[in-house]
Amino acid sequence: MKERMKRFTEESYDDLDDNIGIVMPILTECDVDEDFTEGVEKVGNIVPILPLRNMVLFPGVAMPVIVGRPKSMRLIKEAVHNKSLIGVVCQKEMNTEDPDFDDLYTTGVIADIVRVLEMPDGTTTVILQGKKRFSLEALEDTEPYLKGKISLLEDKMPDKTDREFEALISTIKDLTIKMLGAMSDPPRDLIFSIKNNKNILYLVNFSCSNIPSGASEKQELLLIGDLKDRAYRLLFILNREYQLVELKASIQMKTHEDINQQQREYFLQQQIKTIQEELGGNINELEIKELREKAAKKKWPISVAEIFEKEIRKLERLHPQSPDFSIQTQYVQTIINLPWNEYSKDNFNLAHAQKVLDRDHYGLEKVKERIIEHLAVLKLKGDMKSPIICLYGPPGVGKTSLGKSIAEALHRKYVRVSLGGLHDEAEIRGHRRTYIGAMSGRIIQNIQKAGSSNPVFILDEIDKVTNDFKGDPASALLEVLDPEQNSTFHDNYLDIDYDLSKVMFIATANNLNTISQPLLDRMELIEVSGYILEEKVEIAARHLVPKQLEAHGLSKGKVKFPKKTLQVIIESYTRESGVRELDKKIAKVMRKLARKVASDEAIPAQIKPEDLHDYLGPVEYSRDKYQGNEYAGVVTGLAWTAVGGEILFVESSLSRGKGSKLTLTGNLGDVMKESAMLALEYIHAHASVFNINEDLFENWNVHIHVPEGAIPKDGPSAGVTMVTSLVSAFTQRKVRKNLAMTGEITLRGKVLPVGGIKEKILAAKRAGIKELILCKENQKDIEEIKADYVKGLTFHYVEDIHQVIDIALLKEKVDNPLF
Repeated sequence: MKERMKRFTEESYDDLDDNIGIVMPILTECDVDEDFTEGVEKVGNIVPILPLRNMVLFPGVAMPVIVGRPKSMRLIKEAVHNKSLIGVVCQKEMNTEDPDFDDLYTTGVIADIVRVLEMPDGTTTVILQGKKRFSLEALEDTEPYLKGKISLLEDKMPDKTDREFEALISTIKDLTIKMLGAMSDPPRDLIFSIKNNKNILYLVNFSCSNIPSGASEKQELLLIGDLKDRAYRLLFILNREYQLVELKASIQMKTHEDINQQQREYFLQQQIKTIQEELGGNINELEIKELREKAAKKKWPISVAEIFEKEIRKLERLHPQSPDFSIQTQYVQTIINLPWNEYSKDNFNLAHAQKVLDRDHYGLEKVKERIIEHLAVLKLKGDMKSPIICLYGPPGVGKTSLGKSIAEALHRKYVRVSLGGLHDEAEIRGHRRTYIGAMSGRIIQNIQKAGSSNPVFILDEIDKVTNDFKGDPASALLEVLDPEQNSTFHDNYLDIDYDLSKVMFIATANNLNTISQPLLDRMELIEVSGYILEEKVEIAARHLVPKQLEAHGLSKGKVKFPKKTLQVIIESYTRESGVRELDKKIAKVMRKLARKVASDEAIPAQIKPEDLHDYLGPVEYSRDKYQGNEYAGVVTGLAWTAVGGEILFVESSLSRGKGSKLTLTGNLGDVMKESAMLALEYIHAHASVFNINEDLFENWNVHIHVPEGAIPKDGPSAGVTMVTSLVSAFTQRKVRKNLAMTGEITLRGKVLPVGGIKEKILAAKRAGIKELILCKENQKDIEEIKADYVKGLTFHYVEDIHQVIDIALLKEKVDNPLF
């Protein structure tokens, strides 16, 4: 231990202050079970006493002490010469030059003189290391130095398994390191030694020596014989002193920062003032003056003018450096930038409107007719609340682009908001100004962007609005889309009623089922259905090809797309109701052509159908085609999907078994499964009507499959198809050629109407179907469809399933019947 101590002091003494007042104890390396009391047993009852000023030595702790009194010098010399231990006590008053018994604390520490150092200024420094506590009972002699009668004191050590004491030591370590860091910049070696020293007695005593408190409090710690109690008292003092040190540091830092900030702001303000004087005035005053000049030109209501004046005065009272200044400025600018009572003049030329709509969109006659009707009424009446129109249909049919054409036809401004995925009603109504970062909702923002109070406002994907814990944006739209309410639309941020009644709102949606009923009631629904093949060819030739030629830097007429080529692209490379995928395929061809032109290669004057393989690769889709009637139980149905209509094959087969077992495959939804079960039960109940042997139900199992099992399928419209398929399977009768059907059935055999008729008819035509069976009530839907769509089709309108069977099934049986 002494050798390590000598080495440490020789290496680290240079770091000590020559004029040590309150000295820092030296941290030494200690083994876990190292005993500091080596040699103490040889000390008798009488030992030399070295009084210290304002310093308390603890067992195990090494401490440098400046020795100056003659008596102390003689004691040190003699002890070093005799290699004896001495007693070290602290005197009560620091200024007492020649202390007596009453001037000394009675608890001290037996110490070993580790090293004596002669300093350049003539003083002597002694490094002492404490060994064991003692109690001073009396002073036996005062010359040539103090000698006292002592009795040794024992330290009570805690149990090694005491987890509470282990946590206590860990806390003392952490707090001691924090204290050292707050008081100065301690060496890393010191921090490392504290963290890794395992001798608990030494660690507690080292921390006791280090606390920046008076000698009386340290003496109080030395008096405590139970190490655990001493550690608790130490922790209390450490916490108190550390909080005091932190508080002092915080006060000093704040004072320093405030002075710096004040100086910085002063200089910046002086610079700003100088710049403003050079520019001719205060920037903020100029901005407020500009706002007032704008306000003077506004046509807003008197109530709005009063609110603006109140808010601008509030802005004038605010200091430019205040956080509320920018918030208030933003609010005032929002008010003044809104187009209060500013309207664009509508163009009532119906012929011009029709021309614009026909130029931009092929087909869509119903939508165009509705817009022309609106213009006609507006022209006659002169003042009319704008209608709320909802265009619904499959993607890619031109719902959104219709808005631009309508705006151009009316000579109105055009704005668009996408509502897809919107889940916060504040996006519609805005945030209240009490929130940080508050702003107006999307409605007011886009009215401000339009610069007009009567724009054509597209609410895109209104069926994609979602609800969650933040609110119900669909309900917030009720006020916007109600012609009776939107004349006083209230935005939470603006907090002033705004008139939206002159705005022409046009909503778009793919699926009406996800829109709430109250919202649907406020809109006029117009279906924008898919295009037939001929329409797609015309759209591609008139719009898509010229657009893509320009987009890819190819001059008009550089290359031609014959209608036959466009037809092959539509049939073999796309499967959709709209033309979005068709547009992408044409763009793909254009990219290949652009590359050839850029590489100075020759390109064909026109793209032929046989060239498409080189530009678009192998055929992606084979047309949905009718597959014949060679098998019993295979019937063609019609289905509606989000991307248009499709034909659907329903296949039924029988296999010997215990009977009454129905197996359904093909990724069917609950409603479609119910239709299958209903169909089987109906046939079973009316077996005699269909000439079906009852034994078949007892001895044959039924399996219904709808191909393309990876695609989910649901809905009731396959009901009649399933009944026909099962009757064909049970009777082994052939199904009529080139026939498809759609309709819902009831348990009484009634056929009910279904939706998506136009889309289903387009699918039937694509597949080469010639005859269709529909519910009698769907006849009105057929009458509304253009003659071009239904050309070449024969319709059979039915009311019950028996009529369906009579039309759909032939008398002859299939080849190789099961029975």
